[in-house]
Amino acid sequence: MAPPAGQIRPGRYLAFFVLIVIGLYSLVFFTGNGKPTPKLGIELQGGTRVTLTARTLDGGEPPKEALEQAKTIIETRVNGIGVAGTEVVLDGNNVVITVPGEQGDQAKSLGQTAKLGFRKVATVQPNTPTPPQQQPGTQPPASQPPAGGQPGEAPAAGQPSAPPAGGSAPGAAPAQEQPAPPAPGSPEAEAQAIQAAKALRQNPALVAADPADQAAVAAAQQLQQETLAQFQCTPNDPLRGNDDPALPLVACLKDGSQKFVLEPEFLPGTMIDTASSGYDSQRGGYVVDLSFKADGTKAWGDFTSANVNEQAAFVLDTQVVSAPNITVPILDGRTQITGGFTQSEAKNLADVLKYGSLPLSFASSDATTVSATLGLASLQAGLIAGGIGLLLVFVYCLFYYRLLGVLTILSLGLSGVIVYGVLVLLGRWINFSLDLAGVAGFIIAIGVTADSFVVFFERLKDEMREGRSFRSAVPRGWIRGRRTILASDAVMFLAAAVLYLLAVGEVRGFAFTLGMSTVLDLVVVFLVTHPLVAMVSKSKTLSNPKISGLGGVQRVGSQRRTAKVAGATVKEA
Repeated sequence: MAPPAGQIRPGRYLAFFVLIVIGLYSLVFFTGNGKPTPKLGIELQGGTRVTLTARTLDGGEPPKEALEQAKTIIETRVNGIGVAGTEVVLDGNNVVITVPGEQGDQAKSLGQTAKLGFRKVATVQPNTPTPPQQQPGTQPPASQPPAGGQPGEAPAAGQPSAPPAGGSAPGAAPAQEQPAPPAPGSPEAEAQAIQAAKALRQNPALVAADPADQAAVAAAQQLQQETLAQFQCTPNDPLRGNDDPALPLVACLKDGSQKFVLEPEFLPGTMIDTASSGYDSQRGGYVVDLSFKADGTKAWGDFTSANVNEQAAFVLDTQVVSAPNITVPILDGRTQITGGFTQSEAKNLADVLKYGSLPLSFASSDATTVSATLGLASLQAGLIAGGIGLLLVFVYCLFYYRLLGVLTILSLGLSGVIVYGVLVLLGRWINFSLDLAGVAGFIIAIGVTADSFVVFFERLKDEMREGRSFRSAVPRGWIRGRRTILASDAVMFLAAAVLYLLAVGEVRGFAFTLGMSTVLDLVVVFLVTHPLVAMVSKSKTLSNPKISGLGGVQRVGSQRRTAKVAGATVKEA
């Protein structure tokens, strides 16, 4: 027969909780690697965090679908290189890669766009950078008008005369205010740099549309020489990953020793079937071996057959990796990229080519190496703060609640036991990492759990002040306090859930631990705290006011009960 409302069988509840703990730690010790250690975040074990910022041609917001696709490809690359524990998340328009341990150097290449294309070389010349200083006696470029004009110099025919320096001519329209240039590094500045690079280096007139038209070929060659003279090789190419494969391209060799004018792309990197790295003993260096798909094999065979003794450039992210001379037709769908690679460079290039190019280009990687020492020092400080707070809670509970305070300490300890077990399993099953933000969430959860005890105990005291005994006050106080506990935990859980859905990164970890601790708080309060209090109330020894600390409220309740009886007697008389 079921007990009356509020009355429970404490032994069953406690036995059920013990079964949960046994089941939990059976999973901890007998699944996975069997080690009862939670997975630590990057702050606690050290590692590297790489932030990739997406760039667009117009400086606008990158498409959400493209960001998700880039995240998926980067995750595939991560799995391919076998860096355990790596996390890839979207943070607004950024892709954040977190690599624990000492394998962070490999993560720095994961954000490479890896847009590979094959182009025919139209012109190549050594790169001899010109000094930026203007030599005395030289004239400014013909395409630029003389600044301010020179005294006595006549304006060119058909061109308006330049206004005199120092102010506008009488009657002239006031000069329009020029908009302020975008801040360096801003999306607008990036977009302007990309557009300027495209205008110079991807001019369609760089290659004659009809090779038989000698006049057009001569004009294209003249433009090629002028463009190569203006173009300078820079380590940070704004056009990287944003070039148009249907247009010619002016690019540099990987080491900056040569500049090329390349024809439109005849074979995209998407036709690569697989890629691998290895050491070429004949050439004495590391190379990347490529194997094309069926369409790529045909395109590569047709091109090499028609262009023997010509150069084909392997262009990776608008940079010429190598430009070999074609000596014989290659019909088996295989080729090899050389470029003075180191072993790791060849392996990284083969990995990124194997898993495809990213749909977006990303700005230079912002790689941050996090030392475990700093994180452990912060963790130590946080644990000391949490320990002091927990000690104060214990002292307060023992001073104010006596035996009930002991039950509070016991419940908090058991709550820590199941939280730790869940933490180990979540790290093993869903790669949840405990970081400093998560530790902060757990420390706050101590207050949430203690608050539930206070609500229950104060309701219990209220019932005893109304004249009820300790034993009869427990079920009534539990029914009234249970509603408040559920409402309080529900609000806390909803707040943590909303924060988890809207936040990213460490804040999300904080929200997760706070929400999880709130749920586990209910488990402890319902299966441990309430049954223990019920058991104490039924014990003659433990329910003694000197031990329970409820003597004060019992005396108040007795006085109120006596006064109530006396009042009823007088009324009857």
